[in-house]
Amino acid sequence: MRVLFERTGGFAGIKLSASFDSESLPPRQARRLEKLLEDCRFFRLPVRLEEAAPSPDRFLYKLTVESRNCVHTVHAGEGAVPAEMRPLLEWLTAAARRR
Repeated sequence: MRVLFERTGGFAGIKLSASFDSESLPPRQARRLEKLLEDCRFFRLPVRLEEAAPSPDRFLYKLTVESRNCVHTVHAGEGAVPAEMRPLLEWLTAAARRR
């Protein structure tokens, strides 16, 4: 499984992006990433999660997951991210910063 993560916007407007391949990650991290994707039912999320009133200082996320069976991309405004998806975005943000 391959995950492409991008976060843009925010107060400083700094772009943060990274890609992760579950086969290249340590086993514990790969399992954690897969669990976070399962917990938020990523492949069932709509392509766009938009805020009713977007704010210029909030983050925008683009997340693409490529599995053996399909590819799914979700574009999400920070205020529209469902609670179940927040741990996934937090994990990806922290992992991207470490790279």
